[in-house]
Amino acid sequence: MSKNYTVAVLGLGAMGLPMATRLTTELTVHGFDIAQSRLNLATKAGIRTFDSARAAADGADALLLAVRNGEQLNEVLFGTNGVACAMAKGSVVILTSTVGTEAIPDTVARLAEYGVELVDAPLSGGPIRAGEGDLLIVVGATPQALKQAGPVLDLLASTLSIVGDKPGDGQALKTVNQLLCGVHIAAAAEALALADAMGLDQSKTLAALEAGAAGSFMLSNRGPRILEAYNEGGAEVLSRLDIFVKDMGIVGKAARAAGMAAPVAAAAEQLYLLGQAQGLAAADDSAVIRVVAPTQRHAR
Repeated sequence: MSKNYTVAVLGLGAMGLPMATRLTTELTVHGFDIAQSRLNLATKAGIRTFDSARAAADGADALLLAVRNGEQLNEVLFGTNGVACAMAKGSVVILTSTVGTEAIPDTVARLAEYGVELVDAPLSGGPIRAGEGDLLIVVGATPQALKQAGPVLDLLASTLSIVGDKPGDGQALKTVNQLLCGVHIAAAAEALALADAMGLDQSKTLAALEAGAAGSFMLSNRGPRILEAYNEGGAEVLSRLDIFVKDMGIVGKAARAAGMAAPVAAAAEQLYLLGQAQGLAAADDSAVIRVVAPTQRHAR
């Protein structure tokens, strides 16, 4: 790897900044964010910042992009201030977001007009793991695009799963992944709410569940935050509840397109939608327990 390789990171938030900081250990990193405070943090981390997304992307070998949905993806790349026109031929856009498969074919076709390829690389892991290069990344990309994106992916991923040779394959696998994650979080919240309703100590219940057959990554990761959901201010926001409103919506749409029933995923989606309607959209997703059980019955 070499500082001669430049990656532009658009969005220097909770995930973008630690990823960009990690990439500076081996590569030249350009960064852009609409918030000046984030640009200041990036500068301190050794990232060269710019006053526009287009300027940051100009001439980069790769563009690392996290967006909320397909509409935002289209706007960032091809809108009035879109960056696609500033990218060099032979470069790649590395899409790290979960946006679903629908937006991918048109994005691939429009990028091709600029000689740019899309690397479909949704990721999981959170900010701490992002900064340590310990992310799970699932990738759908042509062999040529994968090679071009290699310096970035190798630095960010501890587990890199190449699931297919075309963009869209990564989104498909991440959709399946999010079905399980969304259901697991909702199930964990429901289980701990039941423990409370039955008069059990939730902390002791969580420890016992983790040690047995009911244990899972999501139970261990979200469980302690679920128990903080009733505290003033709730748990620290590490993953917003409305992210799962979006992702479970993608799951439902994919299931319907495949002609398949997904009743468990649909039930979990309703809990997240109720949480959003109750003003919990910006809360940590562990706050879904407050939808299942609006108040805690027993003090821990």
